[in-house]
Amino acid sequence: MLNRKALAALVLLFFIPAAAQGGESPPLSQYLEIQWEQLVPASWHPEKIFEGLNLDELADGDPRAVKILETLITEWNNAPVNPEIQDKLIKLPGFVAPLDWEDEASLREFLLVPYFGACIHVPPPPANQIVYIKLDKGRDGLESMAAIWVYGKIFLERHTGGMGTASYAMRVDHIEPYTEPLPQ
Repeated sequence: MLNRKALAALVLLFFIPAAAQGGESPPLSQYLEIQWEQLVPASWHPEKIFEGLNLDELADGDPRAVKILETLITEWNNAPVNPEIQDKLIKLPGFVAPLDWEDEASLREFLLVPYFGACIHVPPPPANQIVYIKLDKGRDGLESMAAIWVYGKIFLERHTGGMGTASYAMRVDHIEPYTEPLPQ
């Protein structure tokens, strides 16, 4: 005959769903589809840097233009985050900016960015428009600048690297090719 502790252990082992034990991801329908604008606090307005300036009057090498660019890059690297999305299960479309390959075919680490060419061209997007992703194991078929949907839990976590600064990170549960919704 089983004692209460042994019976409780059996119940935990066999009757609690794998998702509750961290073994499976939630159904994809439970992920909230968000857009990149939702990563930016409504109160952030970096364009104010340009107020009162006539950029057409400045040549590329003008010290004033260089100073404005430096100010803008500093603002973008320190872009504020939206704390309301911390720990949320989200679905976000974007493009792959590769960082680290497990082998020639398996991408293990990348930045998810909002537009084609971001982080490959300079300057990179603001930090609140870059999501750092490190997969548990390499994933085949992810190419540079591939358009994808990423499902996972998002965190406010800063990551700085050679391709840009990310203000967010994701624990990825699912990746699929990007497709647009069909017109209705």
